[in-house]
Parts: sequence; C-alpha cells; structure tokens
Amino acid sequence: MSDINKYPNCKLITHPLLAHKLSIVRNKETKSIDFRRVVKEISGLMAYEMTHDLQVTPIQFSTPVEKTTGVVANEDIIIAAIMRAGCGMLDGLLEMLPFAKAGHIGIYRDKNLKATIEYYFRIPHECTGKKILLADPMVATGDTVLAAIERLKQYKVGKIKLACILIAPLALERLQTQHPDVEVYALSVERGLDASGYLLPGMGDAGDRLYGTK
Repeated sequence: MSDINKYPNCKLITHPLLAHKLSIVRNKETKSIDFRRVVKEISGLMAYEMTHDLQVTPIQFSTPVEKTTGVVANEDIIIAAIMRAGCGMLDGLLEMLPFAKAGHIGIYRDKNLKATIEYYFRIPHECTGKKILLADPMVATGDTVLAAIERLKQYKVGKIKLACILIAPLALERLQTQHPDVEVYALSVERGLDASGYLLPGMGDAGDRLYGTK
C-alpha cells in the first residue's frame, strides 16, 4: 500500500469488518451473487464515514416512556453512480441514506481514441450547491472520475466526495492536482497498475464481477 500521508485529500477507512469484506471481494473465487452483496455492504458502511458532517435538525418526540429530543437529517444529498460498476455501490449508499436522491453518469475511457466518452448523464434537476457522493468502486488512472467531476462542476454542485473501494496512487495524484477540493474515501490505496491498467493487487473488473459478464 502507498504512503497515505502523501494524499491529504484521501481518507483511508480502516476497520476489521471492512478488511474482512475487502478480502471477500478481492478473492477470485467469490461468485457474482456474493460479490454484489458484499460491495453493497461495504458501500453502506462507507456511508457512515462519509457523512460525519451531515446536517441535522433538532426535534422533539416521545419514546414509549417519556418525551425527549433528537435529530433528523436535514440535507439534500445526491449520490451519483459512475456506470456500470458504480451502480453496485448505489443501493448500499441509498439504504443508509434513504433521503438522498440519485443520479447516473455513463463515461468510459476509449483506449483507441485515448479520450473519455460520455454516453449518459442524468442527475436530479435541483442540484446547485448540493453535496455529491460520487460512487465508483475502482479508480485506476482516474480518467472517468475526473471527467465525471468536471461535468458535475458544470452544474455548480456543492461539495463532492468520492466513494471508492480501491484507488491507484496515479489517480490520487491527479485528483489532488486537478481537484484538491474533492475528498476521497477508500478502503485501500493500491500498489499500482499492471500493463493492462488493472489495479494491483486489485479485484479484477468490478463491473464484470458484479454482473457475471466477461
């Protein structure tokens, strides 16, 4: 793992339970049905770490025995999933943040054109100034994430937080240089990339493993 201190915009989430689940998704023997379930579970747990600054409103109510006070979430959050792998994280994040709205961003890196291609972009209309949780389980070169962030900023959204399970040092360096205001939450900063652009040690192609395709 790379030295996390080099990346002040990255919050590495360390917990024995998450480390256990990370080992499951890394394992090539894990079947798609289990891979989907564990990615969803990891995403829900990551939502806890990503919302320490969640806005809340005080309320009064009664328990079965007496009156008391508490809080309710009072913030419009948008969860934007980068298709298709990011969709595997969407349900887990929405389950923990049911009051959030959701968007989908379809962007991929075309190796022949050496450029990112956008084929779908749909986020809630009222997005100006709203906090964005951008979901993509694996970030290698960072091309698609950087393109997604640029598009989101065109809509004058608020704070952007990136939720990823694994990320490469190259992507972190590019994010830190081009978008130092974006907070990155990850379970692991990987060793690097192989000749085909896969993360090392990684977990293979997250989209294929989520949906049983090759």
